[in-house]
Amino acid sequence: MKKLWGGRFKEKTQKTVESFTSSLSFDIRLWKYDIEGSIAHVKMLGKRKIVPMKDVESILRGLEEIGEEIQAGKFKFREDLEDVHMNLEHALIKKLGPVGGKLHTARSRNDQVALDLRLYLRDEISSILKLIKGFQKALVSTAEKHVDTVMPGYTHLQKAQPVLLAHHLLAYFEMLARDGERFEDCLKRVNVMPLGSAALAGTTLPIDRKYAARLLKFPRISENSMDAVSDRDFAIEFISASSVLMMHLSRLSEEIIIWNTDQFAFIELPDAFTTGSSIMPQKKNPDVLELTRGKAGRVFGNLTAMLTMMKGLPLAYNRDMQEDKEPVFDTVDTVKACLQILTELMPRVRFNKEAMAKAAEGGFLTATDLAEYLVKKGMPFREAHEVTGEVVAYCIDNQKTLSDLNLNELKMFSELIGEDAAGYLTVRASVDGRNSYGGTSKKTVLARIKQIKSEKWEVRSGK
Repeated sequence: MKKLWGGRFKEKTQKTVESFTSSLSFDIRLWKYDIEGSIAHVKMLGKRKIVPMKDVESILRGLEEIGEEIQAGKFKFREDLEDVHMNLEHALIKKLGPVGGKLHTARSRNDQVALDLRLYLRDEISSILKLIKGFQKALVSTAEKHVDTVMPGYTHLQKAQPVLLAHHLLAYFEMLARDGERFEDCLKRVNVMPLGSAALAGTTLPIDRKYAARLLKFPRISENSMDAVSDRDFAIEFISASSVLMMHLSRLSEEIIIWNTDQFAFIELPDAFTTGSSIMPQKKNPDVLELTRGKAGRVFGNLTAMLTMMKGLPLAYNRDMQEDKEPVFDTVDTVKACLQILTELMPRVRFNKEAMAKAAEGGFLTATDLAEYLVKKGMPFREAHEVTGEVVAYCIDNQKTLSDLNLNELKMFSELIGEDAAGYLTVRASVDGRNSYGGTSKKTVLARIKQIKSEKWEVRSGK
């Protein structure tokens, strides 16, 4: 079959070349957006009298019928037609005859594919934002149930200070809030219409790009035709935002994996979200979390692939850019799957409050509270830090905890220490005393939860 672009060619395309250059196996998922863009484009051509209205109406009917055939699974895509765009145009010409060939007037596959990818990402970013909100709600709901659950907070994976489990979980809420902001900001750059840029230089035909933009609900149109067809910054930015999100999901997954070990025993994962071993019948493995942790690297790889692909390309379009879609599609699928599974998992995690509380009792987690007690008594912090360190060394030598020490023992280190010091050395007092804004006290955590629940949770569609 003669190619739609084959007028100047004397030889048929080699079969291996057709197979090598075909993008149909992955860009087929853009068919809906290709039709959406084509509908707006032909309506604009009709409005500007570039294509007669009777032909416009025929093309619109033809595009609608093709869409219905695809939805019903009756449409046969052909690899020899290279991509989704040529498949749909060929089907339209086959259905309407030469009239179908008028659809591509004032348009190139260069601006067409850029448009399709932007339309696709606009929808997918909106879906991802909804999933982020859903996971945030799951975290807040779990945090609300644990505003009295005390656990060790860690630095360097060493016990540091006692915190509320709710406070720990809400740290991930804040990460996800920043992720949402990044995607919303990225949406501004995605939401720019490239249609009308044609191959690279625009067109001599009297098109109306603003009208097409209104039909497609784009708030902005591209300002430079060469930039418009060669720009994939928006896709790179999307994968970059996704990479940061996946890094956060990976960190949470790692912590849950650690907490699930026998050594920590802070949580138990539900059977429905774990798997077994083919050889060890006692095993209950956190595969969902391990896969999420592993898939972060997959998304990071997609970002590297996109940056590497784009870094040496001259203006304007180059066929290398066909390689943009698989990293984008894979990132979309990976991010959505991870958010969905973690949102389902979080409410089912069983937290071992007793084990967490017991872990918070050891390790001198209230040492900083003793130092701050001395500061309140007038001692410079650096001196208070040294005195408290000496107290801890004494406890280690005598196999005691800070709360085991009596007043006489404490006074050996400073006369500033009085009977009221004992009230500063319990884990509960340590947590409750941290009322600074953003701190871990129950009061501040409850205030943050109240603030979160009062905020609007609508997600922008980008249209």
